[in-house]
Amino acid sequence: MKKLILLISTLFFVIAAYANGGHTIKVQIKNFTGKEVYLGYPYGDKEYLRDTAALDAQGYYVFAGEEELSAGVYLVVMPPSNEYFQILLNKGEQNFTIIVNDFKNPSKDIKIEGSSDNKLLYGYLNYLGELRPQADTLRAQIARATDAQQKQALENKLNAMNDEVVAYQKNFVTKHPKTLSAAIINANIQMDQPEFQGDTLEVQRQRWRYTIEHFFDNLDLADPRMLRTPKSMFFDRIDFYVNKLQAQHPDSFAQAVDYVLEKMRPAEETFKYYLIHFLNYYAQSQYVGMDAVYVHLVNNYYAKGLAPWTDPESLKKIVENAKALEPTLIGKIIPDATLEKRDGSKISLHSVDAEYTILYIWSYSCGTCKKATPVLKEFNEKFKDKGVKIFAICNHAGKEVAECWKYVDENGNQDWIHTADPYRTSNYQDKFYVKSTPTIYILDKNKEIISKRIGAEQLDEIMTRIIEAKK
Repeated sequence: MKKLILLISTLFFVIAAYANGGHTIKVQIKNFTGKEVYLGYPYGDKEYLRDTAALDAQGYYVFAGEEELSAGVYLVVMPPSNEYFQILLNKGEQNFTIIVNDFKNPSKDIKIEGSSDNKLLYGYLNYLGELRPQADTLRAQIARATDAQQKQALENKLNAMNDEVVAYQKNFVTKHPKTLSAAIINANIQMDQPEFQGDTLEVQRQRWRYTIEHFFDNLDLADPRMLRTPKSMFFDRIDFYVNKLQAQHPDSFAQAVDYVLEKMRPAEETFKYYLIHFLNYYAQSQYVGMDAVYVHLVNNYYAKGLAPWTDPESLKKIVENAKALEPTLIGKIIPDATLEKRDGSKISLHSVDAEYTILYIWSYSCGTCKKATPVLKEFNEKFKDKGVKIFAICNHAGKEVAECWKYVDENGNQDWIHTADPYRTSNYQDKFYVKSTPTIYILDKNKEIISKRIGAEQLDEIMTRIIEAKK
């Protein structure tokens, strides 16, 4: 009797724990014969598996745990075809039942017990589902219409239907303002733009500025639930705002990133995810000059203690790397370094008197350098009479420097200023942030960095543009 009482008490405790917190999601999928289903979720630009549920004796797949799951959109995935349907998880509403009547079309005729938010969502989806065939028919009729008056009448019908949907969406958001379904619907309401005055170019400019200023009017970046929503809804919108909508310049990207991160700051997990994302994205960017955004993020967030999740050793490396990179950003005067010529005489980079200087750091053992050197020879022949000089540094020291001069002799590029640093006294590798060879910089007369980290095959086109722009 004592054992039975203890068992009942323990069972009651577990049930109470699940009822007061935790999550218990019961899923019944009629006509589906799979032995298990998965619970996944979108997170940023990827999707992850959260749990697996096996079919129980009552015909349910049950996802259960003592802790609540992070709020957001989740996916119930049915292997092996991996068809899925979406469910919403909100704080305090994670104990409910879903009955799917058709596993091939799970969103149709779905029944939900115990979750008002999911009922609202599927009510909205069913509303759209009922209108879709009519809209598709109208689009097909418009495509076939040859009479202008008839076509206009059909377009008016389609526009009226669209207005009806927008009115439904806005009414939904007003009636259910705190629900996740309302947040999702609101995020999908298209931006209304006013009529702008002026010529075509001026109207385009005004639309662009208005779009930037109002891009997130319907999407709350501080809502932590948005981190776990489909990629197209949140991640892609942020990527478009930062990388496509802005003027294509590092300063504009940095300003856009700051704006987004500041909006996200109340949602700690979202802020953390996107700060890490932006740091990695700009650190790995193949576009020239984007390392300036990386340095900006390190200086303004990591170095100021706004990334407390970063372990001290990693943080130190990140900050030191940005500090080393900063002097070589485009627009900076490149640090000076004094190298040694073949005859033992000294020459500094800043002493080169030329309208433009190509700083070329190479290695005789580097396969890419062996391909780049002939390209630079052709480039030199074309541009040496246009105020361009090549300042080459062989990236070897000690006895290996002799091989540098041998390579120069064999490859006939004597018009360049050839240098090396036999005793590693100039510290040029750190000053010029040499992480690999070849490393190429284009410098102006004052040794300001115009471009960098480019391939030898790009030099001709870029140099031509620079000279033409100056003219």
